[in-house]
Amino acid sequence: MTSPAAPAPTEGDTKASNFLRQIIEADLDKGTYASRRWAGSPGDAAHQAAGQPDPAKIRTRFPPEPNGYLHVGHAKSICLNFGLARDYGGICHLRFDDTNPEKESTEFVNSIVDAVQWLGFSWESQGSNHLYQASDYFGFMYRAAEALIEGGHAYVDEQSADDMRANRGDFTTPGKDSPFRGRTPAENLARFREMRDGKLADGAAVLRAKIDMASPNINLRDPAIYRIRRATHHHTGDTWCIYPMYTYAHPIEDALEQITHSFCTLEFEDQRPFYDWLLERLTEASLLASPPPRQYEFARLNLTYVITSKRKLAQLVNEKRVAGWDDPRMPTIVGLRRRGYTPDSIQLFAERIGVTKSDSWIDYSVLEGCLREDLENKAHRAMAVLDPVKLVMTNWAEVFGSDAHTEDCTQPALPHSAIAEGQTPPPDRVFKIGKEVWIEREDFEEVPPKGYKRLFPGNVVRLKGGYVIECTGCAKDANGQVTEVHAKVIANTKSGTPGADSVKAKAAITWVAAVDAIAAEVRLYDRLFSDPHPDAGGKDFLSALNPNSLKVVQAWVEPSLASAKPDDKFQFERHGYFVADRVDHGVGGKAVFNRVTGLKDSWGK
Repeated sequence: MTSPAAPAPTEGDTKASNFLRQIIEADLDKGTYASRRWAGSPGDAAHQAAGQPDPAKIRTRFPPEPNGYLHVGHAKSICLNFGLARDYGGICHLRFDDTNPEKESTEFVNSIVDAVQWLGFSWESQGSNHLYQASDYFGFMYRAAEALIEGGHAYVDEQSADDMRANRGDFTTPGKDSPFRGRTPAENLARFREMRDGKLADGAAVLRAKIDMASPNINLRDPAIYRIRRATHHHTGDTWCIYPMYTYAHPIEDALEQITHSFCTLEFEDQRPFYDWLLERLTEASLLASPPPRQYEFARLNLTYVITSKRKLAQLVNEKRVAGWDDPRMPTIVGLRRRGYTPDSIQLFAERIGVTKSDSWIDYSVLEGCLREDLENKAHRAMAVLDPVKLVMTNWAEVFGSDAHTEDCTQPALPHSAIAEGQTPPPDRVFKIGKEVWIEREDFEEVPPKGYKRLFPGNVVRLKGGYVIECTGCAKDANGQVTEVHAKVIANTKSGTPGADSVKAKAAITWVAAVDAIAAEVRLYDRLFSDPHPDAGGKDFLSALNPNSLKVVQAWVEPSLASAKPDDKFQFERHGYFVADRVDHGVGGKAVFNRVTGLKDSWGK
């Protein structure tokens, strides 16, 4: 089930301004795109001219290549593009840039659809579905390429890859014209059609834009726009043996879809002159509607303790350094979801870090802080014992008449401060207390250090929600390991009763009763890397893997968690936030909880 789309801002809502918002607002004030028309689907100039005035004030797009699973950096772009369209009365398209058949698959397409929906966004608007794929435009892209050839703006180059590279020059040396650059349009057109018809071998020729081999911007030195590649495409099959290059396809896709503001990360800044050159040529040829889209760049997300290279993430999966793309330590959206992150927390994170033109590093603690802020008033509380030792109340039968005696205890599912005014509080949690309970091993010290307030011989503490007890000692095995903690229960001190305050306890500790505790596997996840910049400067990122990024413990949890469903979030009191694993929880009756994050940032402390 997907999360509902984030609500549109209402009057009085304020959004932090940034340079992209200022660009949009200036265009809306000037009416830059007010004359655009929309025929109900992407298309060329003639198609759009037959349409109605565009109901969308702006059009943005999120254009992933389906060659891997999306990660937290893509989440920022999703929130940005869909969020700006929402805020300014526009529409955001989801478009698959599927121009590289060798690396793409339907599996990745489906994962992207799921990720965008889970984050709370939709590409449907006013009864129309705005999910597109670049491969649907291959026919137009080919037609546009022929138009460029006929206009003298493109030529077929049959140099070897090494010669092309050598003749391209560098930042201090201008490029050299290809010996094939002087072909006539008719010769180029004939040769290009031979490329299309499969008469040339893979790599034998490319179609290049004819711009300026001496340009100081190397991207304008006759960039390749089509290559021969015999590969079965996941969508078009074997229809084509030539495929457009990304830098050629992307601006055409934007224009066909009537995108107004094309937002890219900074690595595409040097490509913008070609983006503009291409759209100018195709608009002059009356193939594309005017005004054309404009590209704007923003800084990508750089998050400490994380890598976002698809190649390196795939290496982690393929070498089984992690359990898969959805391993809760992975920065993929499926990994974050399984870890327990929420759509609201990721949207809050994207809003909080803002949008800039300069690269900077965001500390991972900011992401964790957004999650805590989201879960604080949502996650029901529960007690869990992760490193259990048994506590036996030796005078239980003396006080209650039977060792088998049990009583119900209650605690609120949410603290009073988490309940909004007028909101109905959730039902209290109910659990048993009996002669034997499980407590955390660290809650007992036979010889306590200075300032220790929990269980040690002679000390008095409260079992949270239960009775006050006085520690009397412990039992040990042959190796000196504590096997049981002993205490006396103090009568008439149960929480919520008139005598609860009759005995002052120095501390309250969490526990679960042996009689109704549920056995659970608890996975204590931490950061995958111990280095804040694991792959910076050419470092071997594998050497920075954190050996303590996962610890699995057998725990006891309170009975309220018996009804937990996969993806349900909880705050295990004193331990942090946990989620019922969306894959393994409940399988074969097994309870599995993942630690999402601690109650506070304690990394490296």
